[in-house]
Amino acid sequence: MQKKYLSIYEEIARQIQEGHYPAKTILPSENEFADMYQTSRETIRKALNLLAQNGFIQKIRGKGSLVLDLKRHQFPISGLISFKELAENMGGTAKTTVEEFVLEQAGNNIGRELNVEIDEMAWKVKRVRHIDEERVILDKDFIVERHVPGLSRHKCENSIFEYIEKELEKKISFAKKEFTVEEPNAEDQELLDMEGFHAIVIVKNYIYFDDATLFQYTESRHRPDKFRFVDFARRMDTQNI
Repeated sequence: MQKKYLSIYEEIARQIQEGHYPAKTILPSENEFADMYQTSRETIRKALNLLAQNGFIQKIRGKGSLVLDLKRHQFPISGLISFKELAENMGGTAKTTVEEFVLEQAGNNIGRELNVEIDEMAWKVKRVRHIDEERVILDKDFIVERHVPGLSRHKCENSIFEYIEKELEKKISFAKKEFTVEEPNAEDQELLDMEGFHAIVIVKNYIYFDDATLFQYTESRHRPDKFRFVDFARRMDTQNI
């Protein structure tokens, strides 16, 4: 016989998928669910924890359980896609605002990430990505100026990739990516809509031209409820290994 918290989890998950509990609404409280299902708060708590683990809800301290948008936008882990390209495939509205745009020496930290001398000139660009009028991504780009000359605030607001490929006629080939999950810092709290969210997904991108020249390092900080990071994997032939 199935445990009661599992059957409650399955029923609430189905109701969320069918729109009975719409995205961005707060579920009934543990006490209300306990009365509804004639069970204990502990049983309800187990069901809600399972809903959170499987991406249906986000528990917000002092408010309850927020229903998440199940139609999250997909970012391919092994692919290279610009925010503009992603936005063109979205059903909602998307825009970019440039918070900072300067040309300065790379310095120790960024010089190390870009594998250049500390006095190499680099564009520093800080952009906030808006989806459906919510600020959900903070992109911090560092780009070697001699590889990408003539960059402007307007071009950053539109698409850096588009400028490189269409105006500079350079081929962007591949990227190395690193993923971590951390607590939001003060800058995240200031520039993104982070109320109720206690984690941020950080994607570090090292982006190369087709001649294997590293020209851009980006730290992309994502609010976790809006995106799914997906990949396609194929098992290798192990007979010859």
